[in-house]
Amino acid sequence: MRHRKAGAKLGRNSSHRKAMFRNMATSLFKHDRIRTTDTKAKELRGWIDHLVTLAKRGDLHARRQALSILREKEVVHKLFEEASVRFSDISGGYTRIIKEGIRKGDAAPMSIIELVAADKKIARKSEKKKISAPDRPKPARAVESTESTP
Repeated sequence: MRHRKAGAKLGRNSSHRKAMFRNMATSLFKHDRIRTTDTKAKELRGWIDHLVTLAKRGDLHARRQALSILREKEVVHKLFEEASVRFSDISGGYTRIIKEGIRKGDAAPMSIIELVAADKKIARKSEKKKISAPDRPKPARAVESTESTP
């Protein structure tokens, strides 16, 4: 029975799965978006959320923990520099998954996983706040003619 066993196996053993998600996380932080299958993208979200949370914390221990996962110093430095600015106002939900259709060879459902640009998210929220009910433009009334008809 699989009671309380989180995560999909994806037809791989644990070391292969761990290496695959490390590579995918590194590629995602390097390129800001990658194309993969739906199930891999859904599993990758947890890894990415954990790494961004470490980067937002920003201390030496968090940096060492991130280096133990990503294994590329340049990517970790980029992540720690950008995360405090890019994701400072949001707590969670750092990725977006866009369904793309099926892969031609084996009909696997494909999707694009990308990092959310927090500044756009904040801009959308501020736009919604600006257009509140009293501030909306009033609809134009029909102009009544002042001329009398005989």
